[in-house]
Amino acid sequence: MIEIIQLTKKFEQFAAVDNLSFNVEEGEVLGFLGPNGAGKSTTMKVITGFLSPSGGSVTVDGYDITRNPIEAKALIGYLPEGAPSYGDMTTIEFLNFIAEIRGFRGEQKTLRVQHVIKEVVLESVAQQTIETLSKGFKRRVGLAQAIMHDPKVLILDEPTDGLDPNQKHHVRELIKNLAKDKIVIISTHILEEVTAVCSRAIIIADGKIVADGTPSKLESQSKYHHAVSVRLNQEYDLAADLAGVPDIGAVEKEEVNSFVILANNATPIFAQVSEIAQSKQWPVTEFHVNRGQLEDVFRAVTAQTQGGE
Repeated sequence: MIEIIQLTKKFEQFAAVDNLSFNVEEGEVLGFLGPNGAGKSTTMKVITGFLSPSGGSVTVDGYDITRNPIEAKALIGYLPEGAPSYGDMTTIEFLNFIAEIRGFRGEQKTLRVQHVIKEVVLESVAQQTIETLSKGFKRRVGLAQAIMHDPKVLILDEPTDGLDPNQKHHVRELIKNLAKDKIVIISTHILEEVTAVCSRAIIIADGKIVADGTPSKLESQSKYHHAVSVRLNQEYDLAADLAGVPDIGAVEKEEVNSFVILANNATPIFAQVSEIAQSKQWPVTEFHVNRGQLEDVFRAVTAQTQGGE
């Protein structure tokens, strides 16, 4: 378990991380979200021991990152932002170097390096120097070094940054498989990544937690939760038919003949809308219920801390 208690990190008078407290259990994939400058990367760096905290504590499987840094760091695999490495080394030279640092020797080292190369699909660039790799392959080399020692905790800062859709899918599947017996924390600005991979999400703004829950729980706080999307094949005044229905709120027009019907107080309205659509013979071509939008919740909770900007 990772236990974070009243964690603070200040740079002179500026508090990048402001009194954060949360726990992460084994098997959880935690998505760490926030706008630029919210304190995501700084929190990651403090958890991994890259930066020292100004206050509070971080404990990894019982080891305090400040008092027992070697024991705590031995349990952590870390992919920092930008995936720093040695550009003049080939991929396999770099991973052999990392394996030796992590204590692997001889045949055990060879087998472990080959395993992570296969797991992250780096066979095609194993003999290529890192400085000549694409951004996507550099990220994958960074991920390979992070999992080299099969850590109990995996901390990934923007793990799919620069990857194409196929590569993103592969990395996300890899993360889900790794998470079965690990703690995984992912800092990301890609909201679809949270719903695709994470079992829990924390949103921070100005160094403070402003939301914490499963992706579905957070989506349920969206104004689009239980909303009904309708597409028509010709012009029609939906709002007139829905006026005065107690559980139905506003009707938003998205584009020509495409509408979103909002629910009041997150009340399910699909049955009512469907009944009205049939009785009034709406010219419907598409009709479905929204589960809510994480992007909507993200904007709402982060704007509250930024004066609505």
